[in-house]
Amino acid sequence: MTPEVPEARVEKITPEDPEAVWLRDVYQPNATNLTVRAVIAGAVIGVVMCLSNLYIFFKLGWSFGVTITACLLAFATFKLLESVGQKPLGMLENNALTTVASGAGYMTGGGNMAAYGSLLVVTSVRPDMAPMILWFASIAAMGVFAAIPIKRQLINTEGLAFPTGAATAETLRTIHDPKGGKEGTRAVKLLGLSALFAALLSVVRNFKWIEETYAPGFSLAGHSFLSWGISIKTELIQLSGGALMSFRTGWSLLLGAVFTYFVLAPWLLENKLIAKVSLKAIVGWTVWPGASILVAAGLTSFLLDYKSIARSFRGLGSLFKRGQKTIAEGIAAVESPDWWFPAGFLVLGPLVVLLMHLLFDIPLWAGLVALPLAVLMGFVAARVTGETDVTPTKALGPLTQMVYGGITPGNMSGNIMAANVTGGIGLHAADLLTTLKTGWLLGAKPRHQLYAQLFGVCIGAMAIMPLFDLLIPDTTKIGSPQWEAPSVLVWAGVSEAFSGGLDKLGSEARWAIGFGAVVGVVLALAERFSTPKVKAWVPSPFGLGLAFVLSASTSLMMFLGAAIAELLRRRKQANGIVPIASGVIAGESLMGVLFAILKGMKIVPS
Repeated sequence: MTPEVPEARVEKITPEDPEAVWLRDVYQPNATNLTVRAVIAGAVIGVVMCLSNLYIFFKLGWSFGVTITACLLAFATFKLLESVGQKPLGMLENNALTTVASGAGYMTGGGNMAAYGSLLVVTSVRPDMAPMILWFASIAAMGVFAAIPIKRQLINTEGLAFPTGAATAETLRTIHDPKGGKEGTRAVKLLGLSALFAALLSVVRNFKWIEETYAPGFSLAGHSFLSWGISIKTELIQLSGGALMSFRTGWSLLLGAVFTYFVLAPWLLENKLIAKVSLKAIVGWTVWPGASILVAAGLTSFLLDYKSIARSFRGLGSLFKRGQKTIAEGIAAVESPDWWFPAGFLVLGPLVVLLMHLLFDIPLWAGLVALPLAVLMGFVAARVTGETDVTPTKALGPLTQMVYGGITPGNMSGNIMAANVTGGIGLHAADLLTTLKTGWLLGAKPRHQLYAQLFGVCIGAMAIMPLFDLLIPDTTKIGSPQWEAPSVLVWAGVSEAFSGGLDKLGSEARWAIGFGAVVGVVLALAERFSTPKVKAWVPSPFGLGLAFVLSASTSLMMFLGAAIAELLRRRKQANGIVPIASGVIAGESLMGVLFAILKGMKIVPS
């Protein structure tokens, strides 16, 4: 248990100090935080969310946030359990539970599954499960420890926004407030009903009672629209994914899809740069301009945020001055001790370097390079996340791949998994800080949240590999219409480019990479320096680049979802968007996982 803060110690701190204000007015030392039932329930919800995110990742290319959905599910679950005598779930107990769930459910992020999937694509070798579980757990735990020394600076002192953490805090306040509980109950009902509807629709579709796709009877370059993947899907997961993104990103996806499938792909076929009309053949070429747009835009945005980078370096320097600074005894008693950070890295660092060497043939000296690089990038990722709510893995991953392409040329597996180290540590540090922001706003115990996050990432690491094997027993399907996995293809393409050299590509592909880089830089600059009115008409480089590695139908469905959500926002009817979209994603993804397993076991026909 975290010791309570004596009154006399608080009085020693300057009244204007934000930490003193927090200790006096916000901190709840006697409230229940981390409990056994919170760990168990958080683990169950986290594994379910991990499974859902795994399905979504290999369908759409990214993972959705866990915290708001997890706290709503926990609230609903314990409301039901109250009828059989269970003690009500407290707000801070729910916060701790949600932290466990976030650590487990977000194991798909930070490049973990992008790296693992691209490793399978480029090497066709499936590593043993046990060492990969140890690999993911070690990287995630290092990310947790990396967050310790910068938490007080970013959250306590500077008060960075961490928008998802703040939104989760507001959700927890609302659903646990007896006066305002009706809104929380409504959100839970919307989530549950939409999940049930999506699950039933998935059953209907998988038993072939309705078609999966509908396409007009038109043709393009001598092939039907359906052959090109230009269709409407009866899967609602893409529609819901679009509803959770901005309308600007949605119409950028549509713009990119129109160019890719109505202009570029027919030209590729005509010039015999692709042998046939199929998603794998098309994306095998279009990944070059698409990845180039994403990487160039990510790096440009990252460098334009030089003030955040500079502040990260200053924050790194302050670690070595902490001993010279008088630390208020009150706040020190509740925060995680700074020495946990070097201790965690001293224990886990050699293990990660050894695994890099044994699993991916990375020389020990090259593996050592990843550790300081990961710490630095983790600090930068945490600050950028706090200020923008976006963890810059699209910039940090390729930066690491570029470094390792230079120091270990030709080692594609090492190139990919070294980037997994920096991306994973950055993401899990940012994820813990996001949940710590929630706890800071609610008065939770920071150490309990750190323990909860460690429980979560260990549970997620143990779950992710067997879940992957259940979901995708045939890895040759990665990159097919069944599992489009755009992020996997981007990581594999970047690794191939940095490891093998651009000179091995055809001249057309090299021109496409150069053109994509220019487009990415220009759009990132326009995004940063445009006025809000002009920015609304600037294509999102993320949406545009992603459209090059998604099917036309997926981009179209996501655009429709974004358009519907935008229409509701303009009519002031946006309150139900998040719970409905989250419910559809959860219901369809979990039912999709079930049918994928049943089909793999030949219980249900494919």
